[in-house]
Amino acid sequence: MPELTYREAVRNALADEMRADENVILMGEDVGAAGGVFKTTPGLQAEFGPERVRDTPISEEAFIGAALGAAITGMRPVAELMFADFIPVAMDQIVNQIAKHRYMSGGQFIVPITIRSAQGGGVGFGTQHSQTAENWLLNTPGLKVVLPGTPVDAYGLLRAAIRENNPVIVLEHKGLYNLKGEVPEDTGVLELGKARVMREGRHVTVVGAQLMVHRALEAAEALAKDGIDVEVIDLRTLAPLDTATILASIKKTGRLVIAEEAPHTSSWGGDLASLAADEGIYYLDAPVKRVNMGRAMFAYSEPLESLAIPSVTRITEAIRETAYAQ
Repeated sequence: MPELTYREAVRNALADEMRADENVILMGEDVGAAGGVFKTTPGLQAEFGPERVRDTPISEEAFIGAALGAAITGMRPVAELMFADFIPVAMDQIVNQIAKHRYMSGGQFIVPITIRSAQGGGVGFGTQHSQTAENWLLNTPGLKVVLPGTPVDAYGLLRAAIRENNPVIVLEHKGLYNLKGEVPEDTGVLELGKARVMREGRHVTVVGAQLMVHRALEAAEALAKDGIDVEVIDLRTLAPLDTATILASIKKTGRLVIAEEAPHTSSWGGDLASLAADEGIYYLDAPVKRVNMGRAMFAYSEPLESLAIPSVTRITEAIRETAYAQ
């Protein structure tokens, strides 16, 4: 079974979809000759040519708008926004045009756009190049939001996004690009909207995405020595959200911890707490605990950045408190 890095899985997914469908095109800053700023697109322009792998000017609003035009005229564009922090530059195109175009046309057009972008902290990129962007996007109906956290998901969920007839935002975590994992040769296209139970447990459910899942798994292994059996769920996609898997786990454990690399307010973590209160309240034996960044920003300083992003220690403490709460 081949082992790939997260970045190699992204590159392979793009290449396989471009080979499968000549209407799949790639555009973005430095995606061609340079092979991408995070080296997720090397060799693609050499294989598919500059017509299908296009380097764009530094004008996010322009090439995201061009992707919409390409999509409604029969192409399947994949547009790379170098950093998720730059999504606001193209927010009018994404929120007011791309997300609404199929609805406003009465279904006359499909909008098969995939927007890829690198997000997340922990690698010292500073305040303007480390943010997580999913919560900016989740308030917009019409967008699907995908957060792969492993190489196999980076491969299979990206292929699914490219085949989707509605716009999909795929947010790749910068801190995971070097992560290695098994990607079976028959992985193929994974289903959007399905969470994955990464670790079975009986006492506490921990829900997270991307980097937080890996930290939760580390916390769970440490707590197992103390007899606390933790179930860890990787959400994988936030829109659509797999509420059934989350509620089934809460029903089993009776306790919920939410680990999120984002500010506390107006976040998907709050939505999950609301879900637990609305549909899982009779399952809960303890208050829901949220571990996040509060009101902190991503700092360039490594100690400050590490203090802001939920650590294994903070997640461990939250699980322990929840496990022993009456």
